[in-house]
Amino acid sequence: MAVVEVSITPLGTASTSVSPYVAGCVKIVRESGLNFQLTPMGTIIEGDIDEILRLIRCMHESPFAAGAVRVSTLIKIDDRRDKPHSMAGKLKSVKDKIAG
Repeated sequence: MAVVEVSITPLGTASTSVSPYVAGCVKIVRESGLNFQLTPMGTIIEGDIDEILRLIRCMHESPFAAGAVRVSTLIKIDDRRDKPHSMAGKLKSVKDKIAG
């Protein structure tokens, strides 16, 4: 399973606000059924890497469909295959080390 952070930023719009474009991308993630977490600087998604990459392609196209003329997409992938891997598990691992 992969944990992927993605940040999609529209450029060349009439406003400095990006929240309408972010909302469009989040709707696409929500409809995918994948587990995700919205953060102030991006969205974290967990699941099958192929499914996530297809999803990111749809998310990348969303600002164009909403009128942006340029889109910058940053992707960070943590793809672990030796044991189960999740957002919650990564957080628990760090918290256990802080407490202990």
